[in-house]
Amino acid sequence: MWERTLQDLIRGLRANKKDEAQFIAKAIEEIRQEIKGDDMELKAGAVLKLTYLDMLGYDMSWAAFHVVEVMSSPRIHLKTVGYLAAVQSFDQETDVLMLTTNLLKKDLIATPADIAVTLNGISHIITPDLARDLSPELVRMLSHSRPHVRKRAVIALYKVMMKYPEVSQHAISRLKERLEDNDPGVVATTVNVLCELTRHNPGEFLTLAPPLFHLMTTSTNNWMLIKIIKLFGSLSPYEPRLVKKLQPPITELISTTPAISLLYECVHTCIIGGMLSGSSGDSLAKTCVSKLANFIQDADQNLKYIALLAMVKIVPTHPHLVSQYQDTIMASVNDQDMSIRMRALDLVSSMVNQSNLQSIVQQLLSHLVTDHINAPTAAQALAQNVTSPSGNKTFSSPSQSPTYRLILAQHILDMCSHDTYDNVTNFEWYLSVLIDLAHVANVDIGAQIRDQLVDIVTRVRGARRYAVKLMYTLLSDDAMLRNAHEEGSCSEVLWAAAYICGEYGSELADPQKLLPLVLQPEISNLSPEIIAVYLHAATKIFGFWAADLASRWSDDDLQEVKNLVQLVLTGVGKFVASPHIEVQERAANATQLFTFIQADLNAYRPRPEMPSFADTGSSFEGTTEPHFPKSLFLIEPLISSHELNPVAAQAQSRVPVPEGLDLDSWIIPPPEEPKPTPEEKKIKKNKKGKGKEVLSTKVKNGKKKKRGDSEGIYGNGGSSDVLTPVDAETEEERAERERRRAERLERLKDDPYYIMDKTPSRPSPAPEDVDSIPVVKLDDMPSLSDHVDSRLPSLRPASPQVSSEPYYIDKVGEMPRNAVAPLTQPLPPSRQSTPGPVVATPSPVPLLSNAFQQYEGADADTRASTPDPVVVIRAKKKAKTATGKKKRINDLTASAS
Repeated sequence: MWERTLQDLIRGLRANKKDEAQFIAKAIEEIRQEIKGDDMELKAGAVLKLTYLDMLGYDMSWAAFHVVEVMSSPRIHLKTVGYLAAVQSFDQETDVLMLTTNLLKKDLIATPADIAVTLNGISHIITPDLARDLSPELVRMLSHSRPHVRKRAVIALYKVMMKYPEVSQHAISRLKERLEDNDPGVVATTVNVLCELTRHNPGEFLTLAPPLFHLMTTSTNNWMLIKIIKLFGSLSPYEPRLVKKLQPPITELISTTPAISLLYECVHTCIIGGMLSGSSGDSLAKTCVSKLANFIQDADQNLKYIALLAMVKIVPTHPHLVSQYQDTIMASVNDQDMSIRMRALDLVSSMVNQSNLQSIVQQLLSHLVTDHINAPTAAQALAQNVTSPSGNKTFSSPSQSPTYRLILAQHILDMCSHDTYDNVTNFEWYLSVLIDLAHVANVDIGAQIRDQLVDIVTRVRGARRYAVKLMYTLLSDDAMLRNAHEEGSCSEVLWAAAYICGEYGSELADPQKLLPLVLQPEISNLSPEIIAVYLHAATKIFGFWAADLASRWSDDDLQEVKNLVQLVLTGVGKFVASPHIEVQERAANATQLFTFIQADLNAYRPRPEMPSFADTGSSFEGTTEPHFPKSLFLIEPLISSHELNPVAAQAQSRVPVPEGLDLDSWIIPPPEEPKPTPEEKKIKKNKKGKGKEVLSTKVKNGKKKKRGDSEGIYGNGGSSDVLTPVDAETEEERAERERRRAERLERLKDDPYYIMDKTPSRPSPAPEDVDSIPVVKLDDMPSLSDHVDSRLPSLRPASPQVSSEPYYIDKVGEMPRNAVAPLTQPLPPSRQSTPGPVVATPSPVPLLSNAFQQYEGADADTRASTPDPVVVIRAKKKAKTATGKKKRINDLTASAS
């Protein structure tokens, strides 16, 4: 009989590429016949062919027992084939491995050639049971007379210790002897195995430190020195005395070795081993940083990458040393390799402090605007915007990638906001940076910029005047409003601009000039969340201006007030029928307020001139009405009764739950389910069993009636029929339930007291127009303080109490008055009796005299007294109600009329 050899099988596969599956199926059938024979040579040849097919992905687990037969052959060339097949095909779940224990023990005491083949196989097929049974033989193999056997035994013992850790206590002492072996290969293999073992449990190998230290100081093998240095890097955190012992030899290696791999490993071990701490580690840290700086300047990209990774670990302990190479590190941000850019950004973020924050941020911002400043030619523009066959746009420069631009912008925000803006010393500069970033980022980061703008203005009182002026210019930016729906437009900053101008509009000398901006027709293109803030800001701005105007009232101002009220009514009235409930509610509230103000203005008649509040301190005896419309004070008390402060992080947990409050109860009960129709009550009868009928009724809410109901426990007034389980819902019943659910959702979709799950989808963004992106040059951007532009808003005169001291940042926040636990940290100056150093207090509006009846809506006591701290209550239900807001406004309107 002619047998096909492995060479014949390979030639046949190459010759039958068109019908490979059929050829392999025929070959496997031949192998099944060959492997069942008694000829060991033929059986080994079949196993060898199966091993080759297993490499191609064909299963050979069915031949596992025949592989063991070949492993037991006394001939070395056949035994090698068996162990090769076992290494290739056996795994931890192979059943026949339990039959190989005695075979492996027998082979470990055979000839050196058999031992070498067996040790190689054990390293791959070892299981916990085999490791337990073979560990004594392997430990004895460490003392074999042949160096190559000792070397293989050390490697096999590593796999045994991983599968059977109980052998470690006895094996470590024998491995310690191999560190002093006469053969350098055995020593190097032992060091390699120990280096891997210490990564799992370093504490067990501290006893090996003396021989390892001797090897480090005497060996000239760079490869083995790298392993020893790594090993000491794992042991040093568990033995502090090793740090002082290792500093001199490692310093000498760093200074003298020409091997870059060994040099980097020494530096890395110094970092992770804690050798750079203390006075003795300063000089070593300086040496390590200088070596890493040289790596960064090297042309090898791999060296740049690992050097940046190592420097990130040095920054927490020696930031002043790393900052000396700021220019070198910043140059890596321009690297073409994206991975190096990311590591450079991580390092830059870690090395930021108060002295270098502004320079680093400006350099990072320049990466976002470089492509706009250096306008490409037509050919370059086409090359930069190449479109792949799949339709996805590719970017020739990494700085043009949206992912990179997003990461870069996030790093800028994280660096500046770290530890509640601890590194920011000039908040006017940072506010300008946030606005510049919103213009040039061209990625979806507007929500983060918005949150930081509001947070800064709330925490830093001294930055509010400049912030209001800056937000005014942002609201007047037609390009930002026009491109609000484009991808990466950062239109969320308009939300912050409207909120800040509305909340702190009193800082402006002419806040009424903001009203045409926040009520212009183009705001209808914004998202509903931004429109709602715009409408609320318009109400606040008018309230500030009207209250201030009342203190210096002149009858000539009447027409101007009427015009502004009409402007607000016209602008707000367009949103009364908005489909978005928040916009609709705010528009309706504002319309009612300004309708009342308009009626009061129309009814106002000029009176003889009366002395001002500043001329006399008397109280207008004999007069019953003020000389200005009382409705000018309608809105101002609603928005200035309490100043909004940042809430402390623990405020929510410190609020006690009032007695008798049930947060899980319904505020407004849901409507009852509609009663079922007579058709739905119809009883369906199905025959079941002998003469018995199963009664199936559709019970309300899918539940059976309890015992004791009017119909009893039977469906037909006490008959012997039983109810069919409700779980057996038919297709008709399921369709009817879905129909009623759809009707209920249709009824509730316009109910303001319910929040529906289905949110309206925003219109899809328009295609990106590269030509419409504004060109922004930050280096040449003029400062707002350099010259006065007539188009820019004018601020109120600063109060004499304004101080030139550094900004105070309210990091603690406001706590509830009746907190359940005492404060664990002192209150900031803004919470104590003395105000912050840079708080600009606007001039107060004089109160009305007691000589005439005051307008009830303007609570003088509320404006004059210090407001109570805000009480934060945890709300568990999603459903919100506007009844409270509407009731307060209706009460004010009724009392005023």
